[in-house]
Amino acid sequence: MYSSYTGLAPVVELPSAVLFACTMNSVRSPMAEGILKFLHGSRIYVDSVGVRALEVDGYAIAVMDEIGIDISGHKPKDFDALEDNYYDLIISLSPEAQHRAIEMTRVMAVDIEFWHTFDPTVVYTDDRNVRLDAYRQVRDNLIEHLKKRFPSVKAIDS
Repeated sequence: MYSSYTGLAPVVELPSAVLFACTMNSVRSPMAEGILKFLHGSRIYVDSVGVRALEVDGYAIAVMDEIGIDISGHKPKDFDALEDNYYDLIISLSPEAQHRAIEMTRVMAVDIEFWHTFDPTVVYTDDRNVRLDAYRQVRDNLIEHLKKRFPSVKAIDS
């Protein structure tokens, strides 16, 4: 609530646990996980998962490193490997992950949001700069969405 007496900004209630889901847990969801952890530290429990698990993508590591976020140690997992299934919010980044999240949460009280996010792995070219630009665009779009959805005082220069 905005207070005209103190000049405080509106208070946003943050979820206590967020799960990002994508198809392979190798690009989009690890990026989103890393960015949200950077923005909020330990204030929010953040995890990510894929419909299938594939090692973290080198281009994703490179573009995240450009903004000072290291995702090289990310351990990909699929929905079956989740150790915890209590989340306040699941954000699906691909249609396949959205379907799996809905299936998983049929009997759970959890909010699900779908942020259709471009898959930069479909950019087929030998030009490293073109591929990196596709990954940067995904990273920057995620930053924009995450800053709006989870306001923070910490800034990322992008």
